[in-house]
Amino acid sequence: MQTMQFALSPFSVALAGETDFAGWRNAARKLALNDISPQAVTWVIDTNAADEDKTLPEAPDTTSLNVPRSFVTRAESVICHRDSERFALLYRLLWRLRREPKLLEIASDPDVRRFEAMEKAVGRDMHKMRAFVRFRRIETSNGEHFVAWFEPSHFIVERNAPFFVRRFTGMCWTILTPCASASWNGETLSIGPGASKTDTPAEDAAEDLWQTYFRNIFNPARLKVQAMQKEMPKKYWRNLPEAALIPDLIAGADEAAKEMIARTPTQPAAHHAKVQALHWPATDAHADNEDGNYTSLDAMRNAAISCRRCPLWRDATQTVFGNGPPDAELMFVGEQPGDQEDIAGKAFVGPAGKVFDAILTDAGIDRQKTYVTNAVKHFKFEPRGKRRIHSRPNAGEVQACRWWLDKELALVNPRLVVALGATAALSLLGKSIAVTKMRGEVVERIDGLRVFLTIHPSFILRIPDEAQKEAERRRFLNDMRAVKKLMA
Repeated sequence: MQTMQFALSPFSVALAGETDFAGWRNAARKLALNDISPQAVTWVIDTNAADEDKTLPEAPDTTSLNVPRSFVTRAESVICHRDSERFALLYRLLWRLRREPKLLEIASDPDVRRFEAMEKAVGRDMHKMRAFVRFRRIETSNGEHFVAWFEPSHFIVERNAPFFVRRFTGMCWTILTPCASASWNGETLSIGPGASKTDTPAEDAAEDLWQTYFRNIFNPARLKVQAMQKEMPKKYWRNLPEAALIPDLIAGADEAAKEMIARTPTQPAAHHAKVQALHWPATDAHADNEDGNYTSLDAMRNAAISCRRCPLWRDATQTVFGNGPPDAELMFVGEQPGDQEDIAGKAFVGPAGKVFDAILTDAGIDRQKTYVTNAVKHFKFEPRGKRRIHSRPNAGEVQACRWWLDKELALVNPRLVVALGATAALSLLGKSIAVTKMRGEVVERIDGLRVFLTIHPSFILRIPDEAQKEAERRRFLNDMRAVKKLMA
C-alpha cells in the first residue's frame, strides 16, 4: 500500500491503482454529495482494494452533483500525473466547484494553476511518448512482434495505448515502461505490469535503415539546437537509435548547410521554358496598374499577366487568375495554383479541383455560377528532379497578392466568400485563423463581407487512410451544404 497523504483523516479511500479514475470518481461523488470536507479525506493506493468501498456514506437520493463536463474530462487526464497529491487536489476542486461554478475560469487560483500545470505536463508526456517510441522487431512462435522501451514521467501508458493501436493496427507490438506495459496482438489491447529495460531486445537491422533516413532528412539550415533539445530532451536520447548521430550532425551543420545551398537548383526544370512559351502570352509590361482602376475582370486578368508584386512570377509558368461570372453571388478562395493549374492557366482544374467539383455537385451548388480564385496567383514550388512540389506561400507573398484579391472582391461583389484553408483565411481576414477549430463558422469583416471558413479540398487528398478520407469528404460536403443554405 502506498500512502498518498500522511495526515490522519476520518475517511480513507483506497484506489485500485495509480490511474483508477473510476474508483476516484465514484468515491468523490459520494463524499461531495455528503458534503465531506477535503481535509477529512485521505487517498491511498491499494491494489487489493475492492471495486466499491463499503465504508463510504451512500450518496443521498435528494441531492445531485453538477460540475462542468470539461472538469471530468480534464480530471481523467490529470489523474495520470505522478504527483502523489493529485487525488486530493481533484477532490478539492470538485468540492469547491459545487460552490464556485466558475472556479476553473479563475486563472490566478492556486488550485486551478496547479491543475492546469498537471494537465499540461501529462499532455506533454503523452506527446513525447508518441514521438519517441522506437520499436524493435523480434521473432516469436506466432510470427514477428515489435517491442519498444519508453520511460514516461507520468502514468500515461494506459491512456496513450489506444493511439498506438490506431497507428500500428496491422502489427503486433508491446511497449514496456517502468510503471506499466501495453500489448496489442492484432485484436486485443492489454495493459500489464511494469518492466525493466533489460527485457527489451537488442537493436535490429531496421535501426540502420532508420539512422540512414534520419541522417538524410536532417536539415542543417534549419538547425536550432536549443529548440531541438526542448522538443527532444536529452533524457530520451539513450532510447533513440538516431540520438548517436546528433552530436556529429550538429558539429557538421555549418558545412552541410553550405553544401546544401550549393546543390540547390538555380534554374527551373528544362521543360519549363517550353511550357512558359506555350502558355504565357508575350507582353512587354512589367508592372501592374498600381491605381487599380479596372472596370472589368478581363482588364484585370490581362494586367495580372505581367504582375511582379512578389518574386513568385520568376519561376511560375504564368499568372493563374480567378474565373467565373463577374456578378457571381458566391466566391471561393483557395491557396494558390498547383502544378496543373500553373500549366493550364485556370484555377482548380487539378486533382483537388476535381474533388471540389464533385462535392459542389453533390451539395447542389452550380460551379458555373460561382467565382473561383486563389489568394496567391502564381505557383510556388520546390523542384524535385522533374517534378515540382507544392510549397506553401509565406505571409509576405500572401500580402502582396492580396492587392489582386481585393480588386476581384470589389468587382464581383459576392454575397458570401468561402475561405478554403488557412492561407485563404489569412488573405481575406488579414490574420491567421485556426481553420480546423473555426471550421463552419461565418466571420463578418468590417466592410460587411461574410467569410465562411473551411478546409482546402487538397487536405482530403493527403489523408492516406481511405475510411478517414471518406469521413473528411463527408465533412466537407456538409460544409458545402451549409454554404448553400446561407445562399438561400
